[in-house]
Amino acid sequence: MGAARVPARLLVSVAVLAALAAGVGAPVRATYGARTTADEPQYLLSAISLAEDGDLDIADELAARRWRAFHEAPLPVQTRPLAGGRRVSPHDPLLPMLLAPGSALAGWVGAKLTLAALAGALAALLAWTAVARLEVPPRVAWLCVAVFACSAPLAVYGTQVYPELPAALAVTAAVAAVTGRLGRGGLWMLGGAVVALPWLSVKYVPVAAVLALLAVVRLVRQGRAWAGLGLTVGLVAAGAVFLAVHELVWTGPTPYSSGDHFVDSGELGVVGFSPDYPGRSPRLLGLLVGRRFGIAAWQPAWLLAVPALAAVARRRPRGWAALTAPLAAGWLNATFVALTMQGWWFPGRQVVVVLPLAVLAVAWWTGGHPPARRALAVVGGLGVAGYAWLVVDGLAGRVTWVVDFARTGDPLYRLIAPALPDYLDVTWVTWTLHAAWVVAVAALAVWGWRSARRVAGGPQPTSNSVTMPSS
Repeated sequence: MGAARVPARLLVSVAVLAALAAGVGAPVRATYGARTTADEPQYLLSAISLAEDGDLDIADELAARRWRAFHEAPLPVQTRPLAGGRRVSPHDPLLPMLLAPGSALAGWVGAKLTLAALAGALAALLAWTAVARLEVPPRVAWLCVAVFACSAPLAVYGTQVYPELPAALAVTAAVAAVTGRLGRGGLWMLGGAVVALPWLSVKYVPVAAVLALLAVVRLVRQGRAWAGLGLTVGLVAAGAVFLAVHELVWTGPTPYSSGDHFVDSGELGVVGFSPDYPGRSPRLLGLLVGRRFGIAAWQPAWLLAVPALAAVARRRPRGWAALTAPLAAGWLNATFVALTMQGWWFPGRQVVVVLPLAVLAVAWWTGGHPPARRALAVVGGLGVAGYAWLVVDGLAGRVTWVVDFARTGDPLYRLIAPALPDYLDVTWVTWTLHAAWVVAVAALAVWGWRSARRVAGGPQPTSNSVTMPSS
């Protein structure tokens, strides 16, 4: 595919809209005793240390109680003392590196606004990829990206100090590259995105591996085996550097080595000390429709990803494997590897990394299926309004991002919540609703499968455009 041309106003407008939607949530407190909580203060302390000391040792920041600016309550201990009295947060360093400049300029507010800017970049890249790679009509791409970028959970994680939003941006960059020609620029873009994912968090390794495999397979099928070999060697070398640096700084192969929680249990304790993998299987559905921690509870338009993916599976448009395989890897990782889907964070954290792929699938499907497009506009608009209501509640101090977000006054959430299974209070009602939603999701998949016969690719834009590098 040659250089693609995409309307410049589409990219700028959706980026600004997404950044603003995320940014307005920055002042909302995480809990009543902290502006940021759980792992967030650790990322911020590391960012401060990088900006001021040029290293990841936060021992002096802890001693000076630098966290009091964004965590008024006592700070839980996460680090164990290392040689020489060093204390290094048990988290990978790329997020603090990204936040360090903003943190140096404006503290925790600067860090959050940096993430909001990245949310804008993600929206622009999603819109570009939808139009240039999947041939989605520009207006449909704008609508789809705006709906999901301006609602939960993407807008929420546009200011929550976690690596989820930057990781979603890296995944989108990799998909934009692998669905192109994979020329020199595309290979560098793909390689950089794949290498970045583990440095954001080691939990993204499965998604990164799938993206790398897709690229290598594509290169081999193009008769470019040497390029595939070069990419493989480069990624293996990057993995060796990752392990060496972690042994040096964190004293183990992952950042969890420096965590006080894993001293006796070992680093694999992060996935659970006695994991019940069959018992985690309800998360396959619960991550979507759980009453409090399912993403569709907060933006019902995420339900459209089910028929969209069914249509993608049937029609197999260009780049379909790049949408489905990493999404499946991320969803399965959130289901069976993550310790919990219902933790000390806003819903959807474990799947944010691959949600852009669901957005692209919905964009492709709605681009060629007008009834789905109308459903997206109506249902998605309600979800955007729900996010706005949640932000207003948060700014007024009625709810927080972590503790009691389910107390929002959003009438849509109040209406649909009783129809969703509550996996935090498991009763016969929970399993009855779970079974009902299995049937409903299957029906949505059938709708998407049947509609695929009528889905057509959108036209390529031809004027008032901006050219992105060919990949």
